[in-house]
Amino acid sequence: MWDVNNMIIFYNLCFLLASPVFGDVWYDNKAITINKQRRILLSGSIHYPRSTPEMWPDLIQKSKDNGLDVIQTYVFWNGHEPSPGKFNFEGRYDLVKFIKTIQQAGLYVHLRIGPFVCAEWNFGGFPVWLKYVPGIEFRTDNGPFKEKMQEFTAKIVNMMKAEKFFHWQGGPIILSQIENEYGPVEWEIGAPGKAYTKWAAQMAQSLNAGVPWIMCKQDDAPGEVINTCNGFYCENFVPNSKTKPKMWTENWTGWYTEFGKPVPYRPAEDVAFSVARFIQNGGSFVNYYMFHGGTNFGNTAGRFVATSYDYDAPLDEYGLPREPKYTHLKNLHRAIKMCEPALVSADPTVTSLGKHQEAHVFSSNSGRCAAFLANYDTQWSVTVTFSGAKYELPPWSISILPDCKKEVYNTARMSAPSYHAKMTPISRFSWQSYLDETPSNADDRSFSGTGLYEQLNVTRDNSDYLWYTTDVTVKRSEEPILTVMSSGHALNVFVNGQFQGTVYGSLEQPQITFSQKVQLRAGLNKISLLSAAVGLANVGAHFERYNQGVLGPITLKGLSEGTWDLSKWKWSYKVGTRGENLGLHTISGSSSVEWEQSAVARKQPLTWFKTTFNAPEGNDPLALDMSSMGKGQMWINGESIGRHWPANKARGKCGQCNYAGTYIQNKCLGECGQPSQKWYHVPRSWLRPSGNLLVVFEETGGDPRGISLVKRTAM
Repeated sequence: MWDVNNMIIFYNLCFLLASPVFGDVWYDNKAITINKQRRILLSGSIHYPRSTPEMWPDLIQKSKDNGLDVIQTYVFWNGHEPSPGKFNFEGRYDLVKFIKTIQQAGLYVHLRIGPFVCAEWNFGGFPVWLKYVPGIEFRTDNGPFKEKMQEFTAKIVNMMKAEKFFHWQGGPIILSQIENEYGPVEWEIGAPGKAYTKWAAQMAQSLNAGVPWIMCKQDDAPGEVINTCNGFYCENFVPNSKTKPKMWTENWTGWYTEFGKPVPYRPAEDVAFSVARFIQNGGSFVNYYMFHGGTNFGNTAGRFVATSYDYDAPLDEYGLPREPKYTHLKNLHRAIKMCEPALVSADPTVTSLGKHQEAHVFSSNSGRCAAFLANYDTQWSVTVTFSGAKYELPPWSISILPDCKKEVYNTARMSAPSYHAKMTPISRFSWQSYLDETPSNADDRSFSGTGLYEQLNVTRDNSDYLWYTTDVTVKRSEEPILTVMSSGHALNVFVNGQFQGTVYGSLEQPQITFSQKVQLRAGLNKISLLSAAVGLANVGAHFERYNQGVLGPITLKGLSEGTWDLSKWKWSYKVGTRGENLGLHTISGSSSVEWEQSAVARKQPLTWFKTTFNAPEGNDPLALDMSSMGKGQMWINGESIGRHWPANKARGKCGQCNYAGTYIQNKCLGECGQPSQKWYHVPRSWLRPSGNLLVVFEETGGDPRGISLVKRTAM
């Protein structure tokens, strides 16, 4: 007759035989197993290029202190291979250093290779050169695309092997991901999508990474590849095989900010409720997307995505704990870990405690017991009876009882500290200015062609800006209506060097139209159009086919000779502004022109501003208050902070945030009527003790005298 120990040994043997084995990391229907032990894994997304290497140790340590086991990150192809065969793994793209930092902190890594990432990242993480590979179609059963995708995926896997980063080698990587949220695209394109899904899974597994692979939002993930859930709530998610664990790869802690839209947020109570509900329904892996959002430095933001990628995450854009969210989740994690022995040993027994209340009880043969008492009513507190004791449950909440007796945590009861970040001005600047200009025909960087060229095909994303210029000759002075239709994203119009106006689009409607009267003089007139990109599309079926820039038609209506269609005329093109091509944003380039030393022009388009300043004392995070400016870009010592656009005020209705059971991205919105973003992160590591060069390029007009350096502190 077997005793309990023999039964446990037999159970574990059956479990091992039934589980797909990847070295010492594998899974069964309950959980990911590491070193032969099932684990409840708590994870958080931190994207290495959205912070600086100097910030990584602190971000990772704060994640560990919060109770996380895993750091999850995408791998950013366009950052690593900006041109074919030329790779970059330095600075913010030092993936090896980032993983070593995680390993040194004693945490695991979930490496989402993709290599499509979406992530509100420029071009979804694909390098722009990929679009111009002959015969290519993105993310489908297409030979040229699959070849390039496999080359990059294999490079990353082999790099990780060389560094001994996979867990079977003694490293921290326990999971990897191929593709990303492909299910909706597959559904849209049909059979080629299904074939591609199967190929991607087989290709990934053929690389012998030695850890399980996942596909998120992919209900038909083939074979041993685990399909996982992304969303605000995932309690009802069911894997596509009874042999796979229930995993949540993206629990959205907030949402990203769009230029021209209110700032989204998600209450800590609702995040906690969603996690507890997922765990009580058999979930064993939860990742917060994002745990630290960070900053879209340079031109890394996707189309119309703000420079800030704060995401209302537990660690804010600057790396400070966002309270009460940070501590409220820390307390949740402590409670879940207390339940872990019972959670990994048994399936829940669900019993009703009332009309909208129930208990999920995990009771193992070894005597372990954990209970989750849930109240799904969105308005009323209730008192329930469980195992002979009474428990009060607030609306839309779950109480956790690690021993099935004593409540240690309730998702709606806040015991965490609360603060609001304070941005304190610490210095203003004395500015010099330089007026940029519309291009001339003699510009050696210009070229000509008949008709209108698509912008990305010309710029290859080496600049946000493309000039379109043509000559118009009329017999007498006239005031026709100039109409310019563009595929976005912003357009500045000049006639004979004089600024006529600006139009810009939005994420929902990137196409724009400029239409107004312009003054033409007798004789030759020059029409100059500056098309400005605000990031590239990062999601959608065949987004490589999306166009941008001035594609017409362009008409002059009301001339004495009728209406002229200029769309097929001869146009000259120039990539970038004059100041950009001179490198005015760099330390060496800023001395290449004569700067105006006296009064700064106000509301003057196409103006460069520069100043120098000393680094402030202390370690508080720093930012620029750009609320007095229009639209443009900023650099510190030649490093791009990103795009600024505070003039594009948040439009839309900010309603009361009712998170109880109804949270979606347009329910919790703040700061309507204010700039979507007014503060722009300045990493401390980019500063020298003295003589720091700050350069601002202003497209539409602003007053730099309102710019200030501020420090971020908690109140």
